[in-house]
Amino acid sequence: MRLPIPPPGLSGTKEYTINKNEHINAGQATTALLGEFEGRIEGHRDGHGLVFPDNGDPAIYLAPQEMRSVLHRDRVRVRVLRYDRKGRPEGRVLDILERRKAPIIGRLLHEGGQWVVAPEDSRYGQDILIPKNATASAQVGQVVAVELTEPPSLHSQPVGRVAEVLGEIDDSGMEIEIAVRKYEVPHEFTPETLAQAAALPEKLRPVDRKHRADLRDVALVTIDGEDARDFDDAVYCEPFKRGRGKSAFEGWRLIVAIADVSHYVKPGEPLDEDAYERATSVYFPRRVIPMLPEKLSNGLCSLNPEVERLAMVCDMLVDGEGRIDAYQFYPAVIESQARLTYTEVAAILGNTRGPEAQRRADLVPHLLHLHEVYRALLKQRALRGAVDFETTETQIICDDNGRIEKIVPRTRNEAHRLIEESMLAANVCAAEFIAAADHPCLFRVHEGPTPEKRVALQAMLRSLGVAVHLSDEPQPREIQAIAQAVQDRPDAVQIHTLLLRSMQQAIYTVHNSGHFGLAYDAYAHFTSPIRRYPDLLVHRVIKAILGKRRYHLVASAKTRAPEVRKGGKLQRQPKPMSQEMALWEAAGGHCSANERRADEASRDVEAWLKCRYMREHLGEEYAGTVSAVAGFGLFVTLDALYVDGLVHITELGGEYYRYDEARGELRGERTGIRYGVGTRVRVQVSRVDLDGRKIDFRMMREGEAERLLARGSDKQRAPGSVAELAAVRDADRIAKAAAKAAKSKQGNPTGKTIGKGDARSRKPGPQRPAPKARTRR
Repeated sequence: MRLPIPPPGLSGTKEYTINKNEHINAGQATTALLGEFEGRIEGHRDGHGLVFPDNGDPAIYLAPQEMRSVLHRDRVRVRVLRYDRKGRPEGRVLDILERRKAPIIGRLLHEGGQWVVAPEDSRYGQDILIPKNATASAQVGQVVAVELTEPPSLHSQPVGRVAEVLGEIDDSGMEIEIAVRKYEVPHEFTPETLAQAAALPEKLRPVDRKHRADLRDVALVTIDGEDARDFDDAVYCEPFKRGRGKSAFEGWRLIVAIADVSHYVKPGEPLDEDAYERATSVYFPRRVIPMLPEKLSNGLCSLNPEVERLAMVCDMLVDGEGRIDAYQFYPAVIESQARLTYTEVAAILGNTRGPEAQRRADLVPHLLHLHEVYRALLKQRALRGAVDFETTETQIICDDNGRIEKIVPRTRNEAHRLIEESMLAANVCAAEFIAAADHPCLFRVHEGPTPEKRVALQAMLRSLGVAVHLSDEPQPREIQAIAQAVQDRPDAVQIHTLLLRSMQQAIYTVHNSGHFGLAYDAYAHFTSPIRRYPDLLVHRVIKAILGKRRYHLVASAKTRAPEVRKGGKLQRQPKPMSQEMALWEAAGGHCSANERRADEASRDVEAWLKCRYMREHLGEEYAGTVSAVAGFGLFVTLDALYVDGLVHITELGGEYYRYDEARGELRGERTGIRYGVGTRVRVQVSRVDLDGRKIDFRMMREGEAERLLARGSDKQRAPGSVAELAAVRDADRIAKAAAKAAKSKQGNPTGKTIGKGDARSRKPGPQRPAPKARTRR
């Protein structure tokens, strides 16, 4: 078998990210003028709101009084009136430009003789009145979708009608049904899209194979998780030698074949319109909302074993030091030889004579070559100084009823890393190929710490005893050096999380600034077109360049300008963009925003499942580690369950604690006790708020429960102290349940029926910090 040898590789380029998570401060506020602005409202559960101007200026604060006539996600025109004591511009709503038309999800209640829907998203801030003839078939306590018939005003609540009844709150999968509507995730394909997908052939036709390299005899394999259903990448590696004698080039030929989705999904067609609107697949425990219909995602485009599939191939030569010496892209026809799992491949690499290796004897040599090229690519990773954090990601295992069975940490083995490095190599080649052709495209860019975050990070590290100095513009190798220096410490995971949070979020943009975390000058997503729209665009651009054409992004009804997300500010461009570049930038903003939306929806479902899981563990004690510190308390991650909760400052005992923001710790003024990130504690699960997605803990001193029982020395302890301790805990649970019932009754003086879990606390709790950042590359 002979394959074309790639031409010399093309030179690289650069690109970067926009931070959308910085809070408003006085310095930002002073850049705003006392004028009028248009923007979208982000409500807050405490009743106030923020308007994020379309032009990226600092957010404008709206007092609770101003929020009475508007709702979360409305578009408004506001006038800045003054700056408050915190330096925030404060405004008044002048005009409501656009009401949010999406249905609002909530629970139907009967309170004070009136039907109301309490929104699931507390940022809406107001209950919605429902006329008695507009409740459809919904029962008290059920989850419903409401369409507004009358917007709120300064003197009246919003009025709506029940448009859809989702079911009972405890129904299996209800948390996902709520999340997809709460975050407006498109979850139903249009009839036109389904018809187009149904009309596609079941297998390849002769016309599909034209002008493609035939790689069906190459031992390409897919390596994925056990529960994967769509396979968009296959890999192969063989030793390579060019020239003669001792000076001959020696290395590996690495082939990464990616599903050719662009062959089936054409610009402007219904399939493409729906894929663009979704921009990404959304992953929940036990369910996936795919970007493409199942016939494509799990069928025609999926690189299933022993069937012919179309692919775009990145064919690379990697030398002994892990440098990509040459590469080329071309369309091909492939046939995956096997569907392997990470666990299986790791077992083969760990023991080439084991039972797994015996079953795949014909593939073992190719897997060993893949492992060799992976080890070479790691050398370059180390030389670049790419950041590699050891953070704990968890996997929720559910039973048949959708309830959590257990929460386990995700373990990354050699097979995971092998595939990751292969995909990174292909993505870098794609970015360099496009950049060298000077063709617009969506790059994946990521920036390092902002000056404010750099200072805060250095102070936090100093408080943890990590004596380092970060340069004014930190480089990836500086962050990686810190990560390596603390990897043997017991609080290494917490420190790595701090390092990760100090960096900005990765985004898609037409302006290439490089990838800080991976230490690449140019980086693009090429390897997952089944589940990410930017990858599909990269494929189209590469095909256009190969055909000596130019791919033009066409505006459509669903192409829209990127919205400014909460806490962010769009990167200013030094000069106006052309219409074409503006379209690409709008597509990048749309894909970035929808990626965030998918993450938020997934986290919301996981938080709901964890809260429901922890309701069964009320009163139980666990060891944990402080993962974050705020002025109102500590956030603790439980060792055994991998669940986070809050220990409010009032639960820390009779001591007065002062929050040291520079050190990121709470310190007792009398005793000097300090609580900071990494502190080991023992806590008791004291409260679970399912609607608010919050879990509260109570701090337990060492041996506190036993001392309460003993009421004296160990000699006075009764023989049945263990049973007595259990009885005390049971009594504590009963007392809490009674108090909760009394509170529920007090909040419903009419005695009307309230559905399960409808007793709601109107008192807003402390604002929690953002969820743990995930490594997104």
